[in-house]
Amino acid sequence: MRIESDKLGQMEFSDKELYGLQTKRAYENFKLDHKATNLNLIYSIVKIKKAAAMTYINIGADKKGIYPPIINACDLILAGEANEQFITQSLQGGAGTSTNMNVNEVIANLTLKALGHPPGSYDIIHPLDDVNRGQSTNDVYPTALRITAIETLRILSIECAKLQEALQKKENEYDSIKKVGRTELMDAVPVTLGSEFGAYAQAIARDRWRLYKVEERLRQVNIGGTAIGTGTNADKQYRFGIIEVLRDLTGIGLAVSEYPLDITQNNDVFVEVSGLLKALAVNLMKVSGDLRLMNSNAIGEIRLKPMQLGSTIMPGKINPVIPEMVTQVAMRVMANDYAITTASALGEFELNAFLPLIADSLLESLELLVNAVKLFREKCIDLTQPNPVRCDVLLNSSFAFATEYTAKLGYETVSRVLEQYKEDKERAKQILDNMLPN
Repeated sequence: MRIESDKLGQMEFSDKELYGLQTKRAYENFKLDHKATNLNLIYSIVKIKKAAAMTYINIGADKKGIYPPIINACDLILAGEANEQFITQSLQGGAGTSTNMNVNEVIANLTLKALGHPPGSYDIIHPLDDVNRGQSTNDVYPTALRITAIETLRILSIECAKLQEALQKKENEYDSIKKVGRTELMDAVPVTLGSEFGAYAQAIARDRWRLYKVEERLRQVNIGGTAIGTGTNADKQYRFGIIEVLRDLTGIGLAVSEYPLDITQNNDVFVEVSGLLKALAVNLMKVSGDLRLMNSNAIGEIRLKPMQLGSTIMPGKINPVIPEMVTQVAMRVMANDYAITTASALGEFELNAFLPLIADSLLESLELLVNAVKLFREKCIDLTQPNPVRCDVLLNSSFAFATEYTAKLGYETVSRVLEQYKEDKERAKQILDNMLPN
């Protein structure tokens, strides 16, 4: 048991609690019981702390010899050995300060333990003076968010590529299956089932390209800018050195913004990224909706793989649960986009206090889409089977063939024949054939 105190009072900590006073206050202040701060965001913050420690060693600014053990503490965290110590809620006041302090305190106390000192011995290693040296939440948190977003975007781009390939495979498999094309849910003109899947593949291909390109926006970071982007209290050598170390640690081509004040106060880049995620969500919802309709009893042109029983009262009922799940993910991504847009617009002057909402919403959208796209491919697209007999029946019972006659016979003439023989499709086709000029 230990006691920590500051000008606001004191608190008790068990021997297992490696976070400190600021973290515990934040936990109690923002006790929404909603969800904890995204763990991948925590890891990105830890990478920044590790990069800072390595930089101080590189520039000869480690007079106390504390940064090697701080680096070791960071490695323990990145190995997943202290996950339970990160207790801040994802939604919090203070622009992410509580989460930054949670990381600072855990690193400090892990390091103290490794050196044989009890947690809380901040006269030896201090969460702010040592772990957070030359940093501010205002450059650490947004930089960490960009790193996490890029890492997840890369995974999402790969999953989109695999989904595109799966759709293109169906395009080739179904190329010879003719069916009714529909506009506004009404029969239009003939099409092939393969060409419909090909169109889906093109839409996902655009999403894949957009996600690949938007990474460039996120590579611009404000690390070293400290409080508002001007670099107050950060050593010049540190400011120039940390970005190189951080590039090596993350494998991402990060670059310090030419105008860190902009990156610190403005969050439109996250709005841009979220907008592209929303575009992907729109396409996923569209494709899911089409598959649900084509799989329905009323149409039945494809058969989705039965995944589970669909009713607790109706025996034998099977629902299109994977497209339904994907549709709900798409709606959540759209809702998150609205939250990101609003939060970004509400920043004032040199900082946005609502960055935790932006971070939580953006990372939730990214992670949901990674998993949804993967499941959509594996449990729906790959397992979908065509029903060519049903496609042929619906095509033959439709007037979809009629459009091809209008160029030679005229719209009104074809319409009159269809109206006269609306109950006999075959007879209407014969009449129209006979009317064609030799």
